Amino acid sequence: MIHDAAFTDPVRERRIFAGRLLVTAIVVAVMAIVIIARYFDLQINRYQNFATHSDNNRVHVRPAAPSRGLIYDRNGQLLADNLPTYNLTIVRERSENLDNLLAKVAELIDISDEDRKRFRKRLKRRKPFEQTPLKYNLTEEERGILAVNGFSLQGAEITARLTRFYPSRELFAHVIGYVGRINERESQSIDSIAYSGTDSIGKIGIEKYYEDQLLGTVGSENVETNARGRVMRILDSVGATPGDSLTLHLDSRLQKVAYDAFAGERGALVAIDVKTGGILSIVSAPSYDPNLFVSGISQKNYNQLINSTDRPMFDRAIRGQYPPGSTIKPLFGLIGLHSNTITMDYTINDPGYFFMEGIERPWRDHNSKRGGHGEGVDLAEAIIESCDVYFYKMSVKTGIDLLTSYSEIFGLGSITGIDLPGERPGIMPSRSWKQETRQEAWFNGDTINVSIGQGFMLATPLQLAVMTARIASRGKMIKPMLVQSINGVPVETEVADIVDLEIDNDYWDYVHGAMRDVVHSPQGTAKGISAGLDYEIAGKTGTAQVISIDAEEEYDSSKIDKRKWDHALFVAFAPMDDPQIAIGLIVENGEHGSSAAAPIARQVIDTYMKSRPPAEAQLIAAESLSQGEGG
Repeated sequence: MIHDAAFTDPVRERRIFAGRLLVTAIVVAVMAIVIIARYFDLQINRYQNFATHSDNNRVHVRPAAPSRGLIYDRNGQLLADNLPTYNLTIVRERSENLDNLLAKVAELIDISDEDRKRFRKRLKRRKPFEQTPLKYNLTEEERGILAVNGFSLQGAEITARLTRFYPSRELFAHVIGYVGRINERESQSIDSIAYSGTDSIGKIGIEKYYEDQLLGTVGSENVETNARGRVMRILDSVGATPGDSLTLHLDSRLQKVAYDAFAGERGALVAIDVKTGGILSIVSAPSYDPNLFVSGISQKNYNQLINSTDRPMFDRAIRGQYPPGSTIKPLFGLIGLHSNTITMDYTINDPGYFFMEGIERPWRDHNSKRGGHGEGVDLAEAIIESCDVYFYKMSVKTGIDLLTSYSEIFGLGSITGIDLPGERPGIMPSRSWKQETRQEAWFNGDTINVSIGQGFMLATPLQLAVMTARIASRGKMIKPMLVQSINGVPVETEVADIVDLEIDNDYWDYVHGAMRDVVHSPQGTAKGISAGLDYEIAGKTGTAQVISIDAEEEYDSSKIDKRKWDHALFVAFAPMDDPQIAIGLIVENGEHGSSAAAPIARQVIDTYMKSRPPAEAQLIAAESLSQGEGG
C-alpha cells in the first residue's frame, strides 16, 4: 500500500485535468464562435442573396403575349380573329435528357419528323428558360394523354395561347395576308423584347403592312414553380396591351360576289370608292386558305400551292402586270383632246389596217369589222366600237411624250401607294425608259403599239381601277386605301384635284358619254351587260395579246392552247350621273373583255348599287358631314 501511494500525485492529476478541460473549453468556444459567425454571415449578411437565389429557383418572370389586333370589314364582319389553342412546349433547362423526353412524348402522341425539325430550329433561337413549342393545336385527346402522363415528362408543359384564325379563308387571303412563325432572318431584324411574348409575325398583306399596329405590347408574369418547373401560381403580373383593331373599306358581300363570279377562272378585280379612294373589293383568283400557314404549313400542302400552274399564292391584283389593251383608250382620247392634237370633230377613214410611212408591215385593227369601220370615225365611235386604227393615227399625232406624262398622272407606270406590301409599278414606257432598259431609241412603231395598250406597256388591275376612278371623278387625285379606321379613329384618305390638270368640262362629258355608250348603245362592245339595268354604267372593254400573231394571220383560239388565249379586260364606273364605284379587272386567257370580264363587273356593281342606302339617307349623311366640318 505504501509502495502504490508513492506513485500517486493528486495535485498533478488535477492540474493535468484542468489543463485539458481548459483546452477543450477553448476549442469548443472557438468552434462555437466560428459556427455563430458563419450562421450570422448566412442568415444576416447574405440573407438577401440566398433569398434571391431561392426565388430564382421558385419564381420566374415570363412574358405575357398580347392578343393581336382584330380586323373587320366596313360592315363589322370579322376578317381576322384570335382563337384559343393548346400547344405542347418544352423548357430545355428543366429537362435532364431532352432526347429521352422527346422519345417519351412521341410514344404518347404523334410527333412528326417535321415537328422535330422545327423544334430544333426554334431551340437555337430561344432565350434561356423560354418555352419552345414542339407541337401546336393539340386535340382534346392529346391534352388528356399528356396531362395523365405529366409526372414523367419533366420540362414539358401544355400552354394555352391565342392563335390567328381567318374565318373567310380564301376570300381575303391575298389582301389580309396571314401570320406565320418568326424565321431566322426575321429574328435578326425584329425587336426581341417586343416579340418576347409571341413567335408569330405578319408575313404578307394587311397583316404585314400594319404589323406594328396589330402586334400589341408584351406584358409579364411572376410565376411560382415547383421543383419540376411546373407553374403553381401567378404571384404578380403586368398586363399585355392588345394590338390595335383595324376596320377596312372592304365589303365582304362585294368580295364574295366578285370572287364567285370568276367561277374558277384566273384573274383579278379591284373596286374602288370614287369619293374616298377606299378599296371596296380586291380579288385575286384562284386563292388559298391562309389558315394553313398560321401554325406552319406542311411540306405537302406547300408543294401543292407552289407547284400549281394556277399560281394561287400570286397576288394578281397588285403584282400582276398585264398589257391593258383597249381599256386605256378613253384616257388616251382625253389626252389627245386636252393637248389639242385631236378635236371632238376629228375623224378618220378606217379600212381595217394602218400603214406607217416607210414601213411595209401594216398594223391591223384587231377589233375591226371586216373591211374596217369605214369613213368618218370620230373619237366617240373609236371608243364605243374599239377602233384601233383611230388610236394608231391619233398616237402618232400626239406623240409618246404627252401620252406618257399624262398617263402617269392617272396612275399608270408607278405604284399607287396602296397600304399593302409588294405592289408592282407596271410600265408606262417612254423614250428614256427604252434607252435605259433596252439601250435603243424610241420609234413611232412603239408609240402605235402603246396606243392600244400593247407593246411595252404593262399595268396592274389596281392601276386600272385607280385610272378609272380618276377619270370618273374628272381628275381627282384618288389614292387607294384599305384601312378605314384604327381603333375607331378614321384614317384620312387622299382625294384632291390633280395639280395643274385643267381639262375642259366638255372633254370630260364627251369621254364619259362615249364610255356610257360602250355599255348602253347598240354598237357598244359591252352592250351585253346592259339588259335590265335601272342605272347607267360607263365602261371600256379590252383584249390583250398573250402571244404574237403574224400580221397576215388570223387569230383562231380553237387552234391555240387556252393558256395562250388573249386576256380579257374591263374597266367601268357607275352610276353615270354620280360616279361612286370604279372597277378594273382582268380574266387571264378570257379572250374577250365583253363576254368574260364585263359580266363580272356587272355583278359587282349590281351588288354595290343594291346595298347603297336610299338617296334620302345619303343626302342626310352628306348634310350632317358638311355641318360637322363647318362646326
